[in-house]
This record gives sequence, C-alpha cells and structure tokens, in this order.
Amino acid sequence: MSSNPVLKPRLATPALILTSAAVSIAAGYFLTALSAGMPRGAILIVGGVTILSASVALAAIWLTRFHRRRAWMAAAEQKWHEFDDAKRSHRTTTEITVISVDALEPTGSWITIYWNRFDHVQQAWIEALPEPIWPGSVLLISPDPAQVKPGLPWPQTYYIGGPDTLAWAPKAEPTRKPRKIPARAHS
Repeated sequence: MSSNPVLKPRLATPALILTSAAVSIAAGYFLTALSAGMPRGAILIVGGVTILSASVALAAIWLTRFHRRRAWMAAAEQKWHEFDDAKRSHRTTTEITVISVDALEPTGSWITIYWNRFDHVQQAWIEALPEPIWPGSVLLISPDPAQVKPGLPWPQTYYIGGPDTLAWAPKAEPTRKPRKIPARAHS
C-alpha cells in the first residue's frame, strides 16, 4: 500500500519527544554517576550500554524523519513548479481541491471537489489518471465550457476527463508565496 504523497510527514510526535527526553535524562544521570565516582558495577555498565543504544536508535529515528520530511518538501516544491508551468502554458485553467475520494472504479473515481476560485463544493467523476488522486490534492484542470456556464446553475455532477487534468500538487504549498497585487497609480 502506498502512502499519501499529499500529507506532509510528521517530524515529531509526542511519544518520540517524551522518549527522547527520558533517554536524555537517563544519559545525564548516567554521566553524573560516572563523574561522581560511583562504583562501576555490572548494573552501571549494562545501564550505560542500554542508554547508548537507545540514544543511537532515537538519533536514527530523528534523522530518518528529518530526511523524509526534507525529501517531501523538495518533491512538493517540484510539483508546484510543474503546476505553475502547466498553468502558464495552457489558456484557460482553474484549480480544484479534492476533498474526498468517494468511490474507486477501474475507469475512474467519484470524488468531492472544491472549486478554489468559486468557493463551491461539488460531486465529480474523474477519469482514471496515471497517478492516484488523494484527498488534499490540488488539481489544475481545463474547465469544460459545456458544463460550467456563467449565469447558469452548477451541474449536479461535474465530469473531469483525463486529458483535462493538467497537473496536481499537494494542498500545503511548501515555498509558494502569494502573488502581490500591484498597487494602482492614483491619477
């Protein structure tokens, strides 16, 4: 089973933080006991080895999570660059956010979408795509003028063809900055 590429990996969890704090306190106690000249019995040696191995394991977990998060950020940034490039290279586009995937079928999926520009939630059918669609994905599509017309009600179900889906990116934009609207010159 593949993991959702839209979700940013968590770096720290309460359990990892508490375990790290407990191992750090135990390591501090162990080093204090060694420097105070307490007898170096077998229990102290076993405790030191245990604390050392726990510290190494926790460091490996922290590093793995840090690298996984860094890789996700780089991939998300690349996806947003591709998204922006596709937006610039096509004439009429709009962004929709996948709220939920309601039903998967071999030829496509029933999804609930949010039209970002129009603040509208709607059921949609999307044809099967080369990559899976996950809740939280932002899709760049070419809207079908036969389905959505200004001044008319929204269709009950919007149909998204495979070729109409131009790009996708995770909802959380890692480094994308909002565009500034230039100030008007007062005449």
